[in-house]
Amino acid sequence: MKIEEPVFHPFVRLFGRYLREQGLPVTQQREAVADAVFATDEHLSVDDIERRVRDAGERIGKATIYRTLDLLVRSRLVQEHDFGEGFKRYEHRLSRQPDHDHLICLECGGVTEVKSPELRGLQDRVAGETGFLPSRHKLEIYGLCAACQAAGATLPDQGLTCPIEAV
Repeated sequence: MKIEEPVFHPFVRLFGRYLREQGLPVTQQREAVADAVFATDEHLSVDDIERRVRDAGERIGKATIYRTLDLLVRSRLVQEHDFGEGFKRYEHRLSRQPDHDHLICLECGGVTEVKSPELRGLQDRVAGETGFLPSRHKLEIYGLCAACQAAGATLPDQGLTCPIEAV
């Protein structure tokens, strides 16, 4: 009886090449974690990745997932995000939309990617005015998504106001 090898996303081969260049072994566990990240355009937490890997029939501990994510980030194939949720999220950098920004819902934690030529133009204009040579930008806008607003979520008041009016 022939045992079938898992079929991984094509980007996993790039990660394998990076591992070999670093003198590190290419293991099925590392490939499975990389595949979970490369197979989606979502922003995955370690728990999300663990669930996807287990759903694919792999038994991989969280320590292995964390170590593999560290290697993926060092390879520059995956980007780590901290959206202020108390944990990191990961997305691969090999998308068709490499320049994109994020809208982060403070209620449900949802992340929406947005691509705006106007933002890229603003980056280029400001850089040109200051003689700065940009390599990339990162914009994160925090607030409430439409679904959470429709469900009645509201934003807390920002800052403090003085209860006594100055004359």
